[in-house]
Amino acid sequence: MLRVSLFGYGKTTKALAKKYPNSIFYDDKCTKPFKDENGFKVKPSSDFNPKYSDLEVPSPGIPPSNQLIKKAKNLISEYDVFADIAPLCVWISGTNGKTTTTQMMQHLLQERGSQAGGNIGTPLGELDLEASLWILETSSFTTHYTNRAAPNIYVLLPITPDHLSWHGDMSEYVSAKLKPITMMGEGEIAIIPEAYKDVKTAAHVISYKDERDLASRFEIESAKVNFKGAFLMDALLAMAVEKILFDRVDYEKINSFVIDSHRQEELRDSKNRLWVNDTKATNLDATIVAMKRYEDLHVHLILGGDDKGVDLNELFVYLQNCDVKIYNIGSNKEKLSNLARQYGVEFELCKNLADAVAKIDKNLKNDEVALLSPAAASLDEFTSYAHRGDLFKNSVKEL
Repeated sequence: MLRVSLFGYGKTTKALAKKYPNSIFYDDKCTKPFKDENGFKVKPSSDFNPKYSDLEVPSPGIPPSNQLIKKAKNLISEYDVFADIAPLCVWISGTNGKTTTTQMMQHLLQERGSQAGGNIGTPLGELDLEASLWILETSSFTTHYTNRAAPNIYVLLPITPDHLSWHGDMSEYVSAKLKPITMMGEGEIAIIPEAYKDVKTAAHVISYKDERDLASRFEIESAKVNFKGAFLMDALLAMAVEKILFDRVDYEKINSFVIDSHRQEELRDSKNRLWVNDTKATNLDATIVAMKRYEDLHVHLILGGDDKGVDLNELFVYLQNCDVKIYNIGSNKEKLSNLARQYGVEFELCKNLADAVAKIDKNLKNDEVALLSPAAASLDEFTSYAHRGDLFKNSVKEL
């Protein structure tokens, strides 16, 4: 019987355990062995011995530097587990917009029997193998470990710096994003930014420059699509896949989609002043996109958190030409303040998010906007980006 080691005791690996009933979990947080409620053994990472393992599957977030990964001899990804048995698959990747594009695509195609999963929250082990189509939000962590599985359609949003501390550098991050294209075969389709149109692949490549070019290539009238800014790109890519699969463009259906909270979510305080919860902007490109949406207003911008080792100079090159004051929070707030001084951007150093809201409250005018768009992950001070966004909204409500 195959001896299977599951690295990390989390949602992804717990779902895979159903497929491998004799598997053993190894987890960095486990201090002594135990059996869980389903009878599976959970052991400290230090107990893993590759001599007694025929197959190892990691939770996607475990970095290559982890000792479990370094010891593994038969490492495959969650996607590789289902390489030979999964239905038709669409993978969505890129830096920003993966979740919304995946949700929009599922909204358009669920009546056709599709299921959405992957990084969006439902692990592959919980998806129905009899579904007509899997729509998978796909992270660079997953593609890094994937060596057998490949999508039938690959949708790639623009790539900008992110997760560099995990991957090591920008070139490794880009390589992970492009890796699925190189593994695709004849008859499969990749929709990718023009910058990567020359990547070697047997698949049919459709490259795009921007939203206008994308709409033109798929004969979609973007004026009929209600979403603007970054959301327009998400909608067009979702519609492009429906056009490829079913030769249909459904404006009414896409316009009925409701965007998740925490992404450019607008709210008003008791004085009718505009506050925007964009806590999901966990990298600099997402913050720049949000700033462009409000470029005609003076912006009170809350920045900071775990920036994952990214060089933030590009963000400040942009901000120095904006009508903006920044309020720095989180583990990188001193770094942000130093950059603000260097680039001549007005700033205040804040104790925490609540303090930033309080400081903005004293300065915010009715024709201005307060924007939480941190350009950083949240786990330095919060349990999730949603926790950060909820705290922001509650602080605004209490003003």
